[in-house]
Amino acid sequence: MKHIATTALMLTLGVGSVYAQQLPVTMRFSGSGGPSPIDLKQPNSITFEENVAGDGALGLFTLLDRRAAGFPPQTSSTCSGPFLPAVSGGGILRFQDGSLLTYNLIPNQGGDCIDLVQKVAHCTLTLQITGGTGRFLNASGVLTYTATSAGVIADATGNPAIATETGEITGAISVPVGQEGLPGAAR
Repeated sequence: MKHIATTALMLTLGVGSVYAQQLPVTMRFSGSGGPSPIDLKQPNSITFEENVAGDGALGLFTLLDRRAAGFPPQTSSTCSGPFLPAVSGGGILRFQDGSLLTYNLIPNQGGDCIDLVQKVAHCTLTLQITGGTGRFLNASGVLTYTATSAGVIADATGNPAIATETGEITGAISVPVGQEGLPGAAR
C-alpha cells in the first residue's frame, strides 16, 4: 500500500510539470532610468533603476527594475568602453490585466557598456523569471533585456541623473496550462 501511495504521488507531481505552456516573448519598451535612491548594499557597486512601459506578445506592461552594477567600471572583451556588470537586482512587470511577472537578474550575465563617443549606454541583462500573480502564477523562464540609454540631465560631476531607455525583452516563459488563456494572454 505504501508503494502505491508513493507511485501515485510521483505520477501526480510528474504530470503537473508536463502541463505547461511555453509563451514566446517579444516586447518593446521606452521610459526613463538613472541612479536609484535605494541602495542594494552590494560591495563596490552603484544602484540603478528603470521605469519603462511597452507592449508586445504578453500585452501592455510597465516595468520597474532595480540593480546593483559593479563600480568602478571594468574592461570587457565585448565592450569598447567602460563596462558596469550587473551584480544583483530584479524587477516586476505589471500588465494591463493586473497580472505581475517577477524576476531576478542572473548576476554577472550582462551589464552596461558605455559608448563614450556616442554618449550612450548599451545594456543587456539576463532575467530569471521567479513567478508572478494572475496569469503568471508559477511562471518560469529566462528573458533577455536589451536597452539603449542616453543621458538627459547630468549631475554636478557630469554623470547622467536621468536617461532615456528604449529597447526590448525577448525569450520565452512557461506557465501552467489554462493560465495562458486568462485576460491579456499572449496574442
